[in-house]
Amino acid sequence: MNNQLVTSTLNTKEAATQLIVNVDLPKGKISKHIYGHFAEHLGRCIYEGLWVGPESTIPNTDGIRNDVLTALKKLNIPVLRWPGGCFADEYHWKDGIGPNENRKRMVNTHWGGVVENNHFGTHEFMRLCELLECEPYICGNVGSGTVQEMSEWVEYMTFNGESPMANWRQENGRIEPWSLTYFGVGNENWGCGGNMRPEYYADLYRRYQTYVRNYDGNQLYKIAGGANIDDYKWTEVLMREAGTMMDGLSLHYYTIPGDFWLGKGSALDFTEDEWFLTLKRAYYMDELITKHGQIMDQYDPEKRVGLIIDEWGTWFDVEPGTNPGFLYQQNSIRDALVAAIHFNIFHKHNDRVHMANIAQMVNVLQAMILTEGDQFILTPTYHVFEMYRVHQDAERVELAAITRDYVAKEESIPSVNATASRDADGVLHISLCQLDHQNSDKVEIDLRGMGTISDVSARILTADHLNAHNTFEQPDVVAPREHEVKVMEDGKLIMDVPAMSVITLAVR
Repeated sequence: MNNQLVTSTLNTKEAATQLIVNVDLPKGKISKHIYGHFAEHLGRCIYEGLWVGPESTIPNTDGIRNDVLTALKKLNIPVLRWPGGCFADEYHWKDGIGPNENRKRMVNTHWGGVVENNHFGTHEFMRLCELLECEPYICGNVGSGTVQEMSEWVEYMTFNGESPMANWRQENGRIEPWSLTYFGVGNENWGCGGNMRPEYYADLYRRYQTYVRNYDGNQLYKIAGGANIDDYKWTEVLMREAGTMMDGLSLHYYTIPGDFWLGKGSALDFTEDEWFLTLKRAYYMDELITKHGQIMDQYDPEKRVGLIIDEWGTWFDVEPGTNPGFLYQQNSIRDALVAAIHFNIFHKHNDRVHMANIAQMVNVLQAMILTEGDQFILTPTYHVFEMYRVHQDAERVELAAITRDYVAKEESIPSVNATASRDADGVLHISLCQLDHQNSDKVEIDLRGMGTISDVSARILTADHLNAHNTFEQPDVVAPREHEVKVMEDGKLIMDVPAMSVITLAVR
């Protein structure tokens, strides 16, 4: 049944939802890279959020703040994308190399017009990835950079012999080359990355990627800049003209309840209708992956080229009184549900989706962490990442659901959305989210092919009002807790699923 939700006509206050999990019907591995992150030189993501500098009074390791680092390590982050975003196509990597006093200062024209001092560059980013124990994903500059500049960056990072770039890296304190797998050849080249036509970018991609070389056994996974939302022509042209020269093709889609230019809506001050519309638009990711995937299948039926959804998440209006170019927004239980919906969709398409990177890691858009000086808080989205980390590199198993409609203004979406996987130790994990903001459900889980159950546990993330969120004064308003699950005599599981909640079960 391909993990699809089947909608029934039940609409009672305590409507039953049934999950049928065929534990013995595997559907392929869920790539851990689906749980990737994104950190751009934007607002307070890099500077203050991640980087405070070695001289800061905020405790840090080589300039990277310890409190944020410790919290992020708990998520088992597999991959981190950097330096952008729109910033990538105006970033010249040589400006961020060498002693800080010699690094060139620049204006961040995309994000607030602030001065970028380039103190956080290649060495600092690679150090961050080492501390997080995650893979780096570098996004190169096609929009304003040269082929030589991109080629030399790869040489600087990965070449182990004698060359001008390798020698320069060693002079700057890094003797051994770094291991680098993921490299993006440009970003949003249909927009801030150059306002290009797909035919033109396809030719540029073919040219630039030629000089993104593999040195000393370091095998690069080359990612082409893909479509903006539903620009299916872009995917068609890129796959036709350059599909054989790429390993991945990106896709960007943000969940916005309002209008991108006229007003996206508030992160906290929103109506019930806006709640519903946000979740409905999050579901649109399923259609996008399906339709872009169908085009990719025409040119790549073996699914060699991965779909890389390296920018996704909610995008609301900035918090009042903050720099509009910093994209700082609060994070509520609504954001947590958007994240859970996306993970369930990514799992469903695990045969094509190789990586996803939420935008962004700290202090920007749908962030994991918010900071203010030496203070920091974990967001509801952080907790969903932590609860879902059990699915990383696990084997997806077939799941079907019969659930009621969640209705608003004659529109509907399924009230409960779910996914399931089995890890290397044989533990079954089921994650589900209740989207209805008023009504709860009693959920029955029928486990088929599981065998004898020895232990069941569950954790829940929920709230008692629509815009529940964590603040520096009250950091644990929305946080996970244990949840009761009953094992029936026939082996079925029964539990109550409250309104607006996310639950992950572990079945042994």
